[in-house]
Formats: sequence, C-alpha cells, structure tokens
Amino acid sequence: MNFNFLNEFESIAVVGASNKLDRPSNQVAQFLIDNGFNVFMVNPLEENVLGQTCYPRIQDLPQSVDIVDIFRRNENVFEVAEDAIKSNAKVIWMQLGIVHEASAEKATDHGLTVVMDKCIKIEYQKLIDQK
Repeated sequence: MNFNFLNEFESIAVVGASNKLDRPSNQVAQFLIDNGFNVFMVNPLEENVLGQTCYPRIQDLPQSVDIVDIFRRNENVFEVAEDAIKSNAKVIWMQLGIVHEASAEKATDHGLTVVMDKCIKIEYQKLIDQK
C-alpha cells in the first residue's frame, strides 16, 4: 500500500493514548506532534496526555479528524471504527498487531481507507526518508 496520503492529512486522533512513556501510543503520538500533525488524544481513562486534553470518544473531539490511529485490543476495534465512521474520519489506521476484518469491511463500505497491522510512525518515517 502506498502511504503518500499521509502527506495530505493534518489531523490524527490517537485512540488508546497513554501517559506511560514506554507505551507505543505515547511514543507515536509524540512523533506525530513533532512532525507537525494536529494530534487529538482519545482515552476515557485519561484526563490529558502529553499536555493535551484527552477525550473519551472520537465524537467528543472539538473537530473532525482525518485519521483515527487505533491502539486498542482487537475486541475493542469495532466500537472505535463505528465512532470513526460517525465522526467523518477519512482513514482508520490499526497499529501493529491489530487486524479486525469486520471493522475494515464496515469502514470501507462507508468510504474510509483502512490500514491494518502497520505502524503510522514507521510508515511516515519512510516517507520523510524518501524526501
């Protein structure tokens, strides 16, 4: 899959954002912020992450986002996908180790691009390295 579409988007919701520095969601969110993306944190169990307000759901964000980057267990992905669809996201991105075919099918049926089992940080770094 060609990930050049990452250069076209500005806003990303990180679902499963964590304050724990050793968590991939924290590291990826920081990377995205450092690379100029407008990042929104989503986790109903956190009040803020990386100094930013943390929202319970994608639908609670103050604006729609282009990409929903999912750091949740497979059993929670369908609910996040539905939230992303209702929020008019353009891309659902399931991080490394996350594959959920029913969510992918539903999102695709609603016109969203779906990425599974890939790290947005790794793929965006490849684009940066190509420049």
